Amino acid sequence: MTHEIIDHAFILAAGEGRRLRPYTDHCPKPMVKLGGKPIIDYTIDKLIAAGVTTITVNLHYMADTLAAHLQKRTDVHINLSFEDKLLDTGGGLANALDTMNGRPFYIISGDAFWVDHPHEDTLPALAAQWDTETTDLLLLLQPADNMKLTHGVGDYAFDDNGIPVRILDKTGTHMFTSIRIAHPRLFDGCPEGAFSFLQLMDKVEAEGRLRAVIHKGDWHHISTPEELERVDKALTESRNVA
Repeated sequence: MTHEIIDHAFILAAGEGRRLRPYTDHCPKPMVKLGGKPIIDYTIDKLIAAGVTTITVNLHYMADTLAAHLQKRTDVHINLSFEDKLLDTGGGLANALDTMNGRPFYIISGDAFWVDHPHEDTLPALAAQWDTETTDLLLLLQPADNMKLTHGVGDYAFDDNGIPVRILDKTGTHMFTSIRIAHPRLFDGCPEGAFSFLQLMDKVEAEGRLRAVIHKGDWHHISTPEELERVDKALTESRNVA
């Protein structure tokens, strides 16, 4: 197994967050607060703790608001990739791939929210399983039956060899958390302009270079106001108890 230092990351933050309205009517989704803190700040803090020194964030919806917030950070170098028109999850990454350092890097959606297992930090545990010789994309998957506050669907399962397989009818055992590590070569030959990262996920699966790690902590799929409010309530209550 060939390990590499993973010190770069990309946060996908350009989307409009329409399903989360009205919270996103006047606020970019990554800046919506949980426990009084913008969601994206939790992610940045965890990336820094994992040893990341450079983060690229793509922006489109309410870009100036999000950019102003990110530019207040002085504890990590942040590149801002502005999109005049949405490039989707794959196109947004490909558009700013040159800001990575040519080595494997974290990719995380700007609305991702997770809680580390008490005995295992999520990002370092994911990085520890990276193998450049065998892998172009490493996914973090959440057991679909361990979604305590938000709705989970089984878009992945594992074959007999422990290799992840996408399940089109969503009846799999695990859900993709939007947290992953990718090698830049994953983007070789990718389309120009807007395209979904899902195309690359299916491509790398067909090539036999997709792997996955099962998340031991809690992960919350926040896509509706009700889910946001449940997670916010639970987070606030847990802090009050502590």
